[in-house]
Amino acid sequence: MQYKVLIADDEKEIRNLLRLYLENDGFMVEDVGSGEAVAGAIEDFKPDIVLLDVMMPGKDGIHVLKDIRQVSNIPVMIISARTADAERILGLNVGADDYICKPFNPLEVVARVKSALRRFYALGGGDEHTENITCGDLVLDIEKCLLLKDGKPLDLTSVEYKIMELLMKHPGKVYTKQQIYEYAWGEDFFVADNNIMVAISKLRTKLDEDPSKYIKTLRGLGYRLEA
Repeated sequence: MQYKVLIADDEKEIRNLLRLYLENDGFMVEDVGSGEAVAGAIEDFKPDIVLLDVMMPGKDGIHVLKDIRQVSNIPVMIISARTADAERILGLNVGADDYICKPFNPLEVVARVKSALRRFYALGGGDEHTENITCGDLVLDIEKCLLLKDGKPLDLTSVEYKIMELLMKHPGKVYTKQQIYEYAWGEDFFVADNNIMVAISKLRTKLDEDPSKYIKTLRGLGYRLEA
């Protein structure tokens, strides 16, 4: 499968550099030079992942990312000259899946793009099941990669979406931390890693005011979605 990458950056040199390396690695690439052009490019080009600069004329990358998260959970990687921890944390909290600082190594960007795509699309996606998955008032739209509650899309990162995809495929089934981590992050599990607890906590907050309504913790075993 040939994946499609959308690059949004006001610096033409950056767009050309990323396009060169990505196309040499087999990706289809489209690029835009402003935040206002991103929505139209997503609708027309239908990218599998977006590389997004923060400091662009007009609408900046943070506002663009918020707009994307209203309609889609596709992976979004921020590439920015803003390197302060507060900026990185803001980008990740708004919904970015990765944050790369300029100047960057284009080979690392390509590697991170592959990793994000593998996490989101390849792992666990080998079957051709495209029907929506419904669990009570939750609906997982497989084709659009959206989770809806009472018909309204929830603002999830791609990792959070993958966790819900795994849990909703088999409601009531208990998944270990290792199973969840390897499915959602696409990497080998580290025993001391607390990313799962953080992601589950954020998911619970987004799902309902009652943190235990949907996702249950089974101490020493793992997590399950209430059937």
